[in-house]
Amino acid sequence: MVSIETAAQALDLDRNAAAKLMSRWAGQGWMRRIGQGLYVPVPIDLATSDQIVSDPWVLVPSLFGESYIGGWTAAHHWDLTEQLFNETMIFAIRRIDEQRVTAQGVTFLAHHIAPKRFFGVKPVWRGTTRVNLSDPARTLIDMLALPQTGGGIDHVADCLSAFRKLRNADLELLIAYAEKFGNGAIFKRLGFLAEAQLQDEKLAAACRTRLTKGYTKLDPGLDCSHLVTAWNLWVPARWKERLA
Repeated sequence: MVSIETAAQALDLDRNAAAKLMSRWAGQGWMRRIGQGLYVPVPIDLATSDQIVSDPWVLVPSLFGESYIGGWTAAHHWDLTEQLFNETMIFAIRRIDEQRVTAQGVTFLAHHIAPKRFFGVKPVWRGTTRVNLSDPARTLIDMLALPQTGGGIDHVADCLSAFRKLRNADLELLIAYAEKFGNGAIFKRLGFLAEAQLQDEKLAAACRTRLTKGYTKLDPGLDCSHLVTAWNLWVPARWKERLA
């Protein structure tokens, strides 16, 4: 990837002249614009192709700055799910003007995250590009905080079940991450799922001791009409039988 600033420095041009040159090369088909001020060279054999970057993950650091791949994308990477989603889920520190960004035929779905919540992230190398990826426990925390980033609470619950079956599953780390994240809704959702889905009383008890006041929904995207007072949680009617 080549930014206008890089081109200006390499060619000893001012930024305006470099921007015009890159734009002209893009018009001639030698470069392809992939984001604001960002270009990639076009191999001759891919000149007619919409996608010239074989691994879209390498675009993430340039497009979003300090960020990491998480949510359903990381869940698939860590074998928490076999389900594939069309968009690549991104969490970025900088403010996002447009949540949905398309580059090289790939759609990235970006969410803003506060700097203090940038933890539980592992670097992975994609060729020569270092890309950040949430680890399995952090992936679940993000999906519990925002169920839509995990494809909805039903899919999040399945991912949680898969997480417990991992050889290196660390439920204490999951609790530690939830505490550090600082969102009471996470413990309400995690505790409820531990009790209703996993029948894991130890995990449920750990969440119960950290329960905060106020009510929240199991999934803000669903009609949650039944109140489970034990967890201060509104759940869909079909979920209440799981506690019976």
